[in-house]
Amino acid sequence: MAEEKVLEELGTVESSEAAYAVHWKEEDYYHPSPEFIGQANMTDPGIFERFSLENFPDCFREYAELLDWDQYWHTTLDTSDAPCWKWFVGGRLNACYNCVDRHLARYKNKTAIHFVPEPEDEPIQHITYQELYRRVNEVAAVLRDFCGLKTGDRVTLYLPMTPELPITMLACARLGVIHSVVFAGFSGQACGDRIWDSESRVLITIDGYYRNGKLLDHKANADVAVETASNQNVNVEKVLVWKRYKDRYVSQAPMVEGRDYFMNDVLKNYARATVEPVSMPAEGILFLMYTSGSTGKPKGAQHSIGGYLSYVAAMSKYVQDIHPEDVYWCMADIGWITGHSFIVYGPLAVAASSVIYEGVPTYPDAGRLWRIAEELDVNIFHTAPTTIRMLRKAGPDEPLKYNYKFKHMTTVGEPIEPEVWKWYYHVVGKGKAVIVDTWWQTETGGFLCSTVPALKPMKPGSAGPGVPGIHPVIYDDEGNEIPPGAGKAGNICIRNPWPGLMQTIWKDRDRFVSTYFGKYNKDPNSKDWRDWPYMAGDAAVMAADGYVRILGRVDDVINVAGHRLGTKEIESAALTVEEIAEAAVIAAVDELRGRIPHLYVSLKPGYEPSKEIEDKVSNAVATILGKIARPGRVFIVPDMPKTRSGKIMRRILAAISNRGDVGDVTTLANPDVVEAIRTQVQG
Repeated sequence: MAEEKVLEELGTVESSEAAYAVHWKEEDYYHPSPEFIGQANMTDPGIFERFSLENFPDCFREYAELLDWDQYWHTTLDTSDAPCWKWFVGGRLNACYNCVDRHLARYKNKTAIHFVPEPEDEPIQHITYQELYRRVNEVAAVLRDFCGLKTGDRVTLYLPMTPELPITMLACARLGVIHSVVFAGFSGQACGDRIWDSESRVLITIDGYYRNGKLLDHKANADVAVETASNQNVNVEKVLVWKRYKDRYVSQAPMVEGRDYFMNDVLKNYARATVEPVSMPAEGILFLMYTSGSTGKPKGAQHSIGGYLSYVAAMSKYVQDIHPEDVYWCMADIGWITGHSFIVYGPLAVAASSVIYEGVPTYPDAGRLWRIAEELDVNIFHTAPTTIRMLRKAGPDEPLKYNYKFKHMTTVGEPIEPEVWKWYYHVVGKGKAVIVDTWWQTETGGFLCSTVPALKPMKPGSAGPGVPGIHPVIYDDEGNEIPPGAGKAGNICIRNPWPGLMQTIWKDRDRFVSTYFGKYNKDPNSKDWRDWPYMAGDAAVMAADGYVRILGRVDDVINVAGHRLGTKEIESAALTVEEIAEAAVIAAVDELRGRIPHLYVSLKPGYEPSKEIEDKVSNAVATILGKIARPGRVFIVPDMPKTRSGKIMRRILAAISNRGDVGDVTTLANPDVVEAIRTQVQG
C-alpha cells in the first residue's frame, strides 16, 4: 500500500508465476486483554455473519448509517458501469459537515486537532471543534469568493503536517471542490506533474516548515511546481501561501504579484464568514490521491464522497476503536492515503481528538514521540513498520522511560517482521495494547485485512483475516484458488467491491480496468460484481485460519535457481539477529543462478560492523528459511538510503549491487549515504 507502499522501490526481479513456496512459519496468537474488550466499540462476533457475501451489498448500509445524510440513497450498489462501482446512489451528504458541523452540539469545546510543532520550545496548539468550524468556514469563503472555485473544480494542496492542511482539505470538501494533496517531501517537479494531471487552477502551499531541526524553504518548491505545470500548458492562476509564523515570511522565494497571495492576509477579509456546506451526491468526487513511486504518467486514484467516508468512519470506529474521549495519534503524513483516511476524514467523522506532528519521529532524540504521547495522554498510536524499525534502532529502551498508556496500536504500510512486531508489542505497548496489523492500499481507501481487535487474536507478522465486508482470495496465475493452509503464495484478490475502493483512475478508465481487474476478469461486458475480483498486485499466503500474510509485491520475489523466495521473509529472518536494526534484500544478477539475494543491514547503536555479524546474519537466514535462501552477500551499511518519509529505497540498493544507475538521489533524506554504500560494495 500506501504511505506507504512497499511497491516499486524493491529491486528489479524476474517473476512470471504467482505461486511459490512459503518458508515462514506461522506465529502463535496473542489475545486482547479483558480490559480492552470491555470498552471496545465492536464486540459482536455476529458482524462477520452480517457482512457475509450472502448479505452483500446491503450489509454496507451499516457503515453508511454512521454518517448524517441530507437525502437517503435508493441503490446501495450500482454495477451498471462495472467495474467502476457506484455506492449509495441517490444519497446526498457533505463530508465536511460530517467531520465538523454535526459534532458541535455535543463536542464543540472538545479538541479536534492537537498540533505538535517540531521545535519543542513552541507550544502545542489545541484546536477545538468550534475553532475548527470557524477556521474551515473562513477558508471555504476564500476559496469560493476570492478564488472563484466551485463544485467539481480541482485544487492542489502542497502542504506539510501543519493544521492548515486538514483545515484546507475540509474547506474544499465543504464546497464540493476536489482536492489533490501532494506530499510536501515531493519535489516541485513531481507536484507540477500532479497539477498538470488534475488541471488545478489554484495551488495552496506554505512558506516553510520544520523537518529534522531545519526550517525548510517550501515556497521555492511551489514555484518550481507552477513552472512545471505551465510548461505542460496548465496555468495556475492563484497561489495561496500560508505562513508558518503569522508575523514573518520565512521563504527566500519572492511573492509573484498578481499570482501569489498570503492566505493569512486574505483571510482577514473573511473573518467570521460562514459557508453553507454544499449537499453533494454520494458518488461525487471527494479527492484525488496520486500513487507514489510510479514511473511515467501520475496515477490519480479518484475517491468518492459517500462510499469513501462511510468506509473510513467504520474502520476508525471498529478497527481503530476510536471513541470521542480517546486521544488518537496516526504518525503518517496527510500527503499519503493513510493520513487522509486515518488522520483527517475517518477520525474526525467519529469525533476523535486527532494528533498532528510536524516533524520527524527521532527529533531531537529517540524519546520525542513518547514525551508527546505522555503529555497529550495519547491512548491510540498508529504508525508504519519503517518508523517502528527506526525507533527500535534509535532507542530500543526509550518507551520504558515514559508514562503513557496505549490501549491500541496500529501498524500500516508494509509487512511487519515478527521480531519487530514483538518489540512493538512488549516495549512500545508495554504488553498491554492490542495491535492491528492492517493491509490496504491507496486505491482501496481503507483497510482490507486486519483483526477486529476485540474479536480476533493477533498474530505477529500477519495482517489477519479480511475485515467485515472484505472477502480475500488467493489465486495462482491461471486463476485457480489456492486454498487456505496450502503453504503456497499467490496473488491476493478481493472477491467483492466495497465502498472505500476508488472509483477509477482520474481520466484513465482503461488503465484502471486493466491494472486492477484485467488479469482475472473473464467477461469484460459483465455487470455482475462476481466477475470482477480486485487484484491488489501483492503476493500473499493465507493460513488455515484465514489469516493473511502479505509477502510484498508479486514481483518482489527472487527466483534463485528455480526456487522462489519472498524478499520479506529474508529480511524478517535477518532481523532475528540481535545486532540488526534494519534489513533490505534485493535481487542481484548471478551468472550461475540467475538471481541471488544481496542483503543490506544496518546495526543498532553500540555495535560495530564485523565479519562475525555478517556470518551470523547469513546463518540466521539459512537456518530459518533453508540454505537456498542464504544471501550471496551481506553488506553492513552505515544507514539505508531513505525517502524523507523514512522508506528504504531498495531500488537504489539494487542499482548499486547490479552496477546500474542509482538515478536522482537529491530528494532523499540522506543522499550522502548512497555514495558511501556504492564505494563499499563496488570498491
